[in-house]
Amino acid sequence: MHGALKEILPIQEFDMQMIQLMRLKKERLRELSNIHTIKKSLMHKAIIKEGEITEIKKNIRILEGELKDVTERKKKLEGQQNLVKKVDEFNALSHEISQAEKERSIKEQRLSDLIDTQVAEEENLKSIKESVEETAGNSKMLEAEIHESVERINEEGRAIKEQRDSLKTSADPEIFRIYEMLLKNKKDRVIVPIENRCCSGCHIMLTAQHENLVRKGERLVFCEHCSRVHYWQDSEVHEGTATETKRRRRRTTAAS
Repeated sequence: MHGALKEILPIQEFDMQMIQLMRLKKERLRELSNIHTIKKSLMHKAIIKEGEITEIKKNIRILEGELKDVTERKKKLEGQQNLVKKVDEFNALSHEISQAEKERSIKEQRLSDLIDTQVAEEENLKSIKESVEETAGNSKMLEAEIHESVERINEEGRAIKEQRDSLKTSADPEIFRIYEMLLKNKKDRVIVPIENRCCSGCHIMLTAQHENLVRKGERLVFCEHCSRVHYWQDSEVHEGTATETKRRRRRTTAAS
């Protein structure tokens, strides 16, 4: 194994923990965002419904005024009709009164429909507001749990970063720069062992010449397919690591 890689591997393990924590944090924050979106949507519906009810009430007041005018006009026409003596004038007033009565009837029906609509919309608004209160109550504990979870993730992340930073000081600057560049691009392990002449990162078969270069450990050898850095597994280096655990598991399975 290239000597400088031995200093990077423990750092990579810390980075993998950090990536897992960041994914978990992102997931929890997404849950929190979804809760806020639901609450915001319900409140927006309530605001819209209140505006619709206000408009209905406005139309009811206008229609009530129109109905009052029609009723007064009909009453006035009836009073005039009682005073006329000519038949043609009486008939003309009768026609106007009939038209006024039809208009009044239409407006009364429209007013009745608007009042029914107002009642129904007010029931809808009440239901929406109850949903807002229920959602706020139900989400309160969940939001608190998510905030606590995020804070724990942040604390764990800070502890990991401190350990990582302490290891970084002993790493080869140029190798570390290459490592961080690859890590930023892949967000996954970028220094990986060869297993059965395959890249354990992309699982593509490698040539014997490539394997020999990795075995020598004289320089960095990159995977031609995924650009990860390859190394030859040394048991003393990987004792207790994820790679060694997988190797033990394979040996146990083969033995059974």
